[in-house]
Amino acid sequence: MVKSEIMNIKEAIALIRPIPDYPKPGILFQDISPLLAHPRAFSQVITEMSALIEPSSHIAGIEARGFILGSAIAHKNGSGFIQLRKAGKLPSATYSRSYGLEYGHDKLEIQQDAFVTGTHVTVVDDVLATGGTLEAGIQLVRDAGGIVDAIVALMEISALGGRANLAKKFPEIALHVLVTI
Repeated sequence: MVKSEIMNIKEAIALIRPIPDYPKPGILFQDISPLLAHPRAFSQVITEMSALIEPSSHIAGIEARGFILGSAIAHKNGSGFIQLRKAGKLPSATYSRSYGLEYGHDKLEIQQDAFVTGTHVTVVDDVLATGGTLEAGIQLVRDAGGIVDAIVALMEISALGGRANLAKKFPEIALHVLVTI
């Protein structure tokens, strides 16, 4: 049985482990698996991330770790959950956006009928690095007729300039991160 006492957010964040040279040389990957595996740490992170944003009717989580965080935030806030998936994984008609990563390129998709036009959405991901993934997520929500109220990420790698990139392109969207490294 796991104790139900609240974990300090600093202790929870300390469970994130850096993995050098993954997925390729020169990248310092931030592995949140130990945090997710610890019930009190995971609960505290979701509570803290939820407190950073005003509730939206829907949360859009970016595959893969944004699914985990986003669906938990949606549950906590009583919001619907929308999947922003890698290409070819969603049934029915989709919108698609390509984006650059710190270590390559990829593509995200959203179902064209994911929500009603005019729906207010918060986009969630685990890491804000260059901002490319979040930019694609914002554009997809807009392609499907949504209004992006906010972005929330577990952590920001400030040296990669993602915050500035997103602020330049989307100055009207609030950006929140739990921890900056």
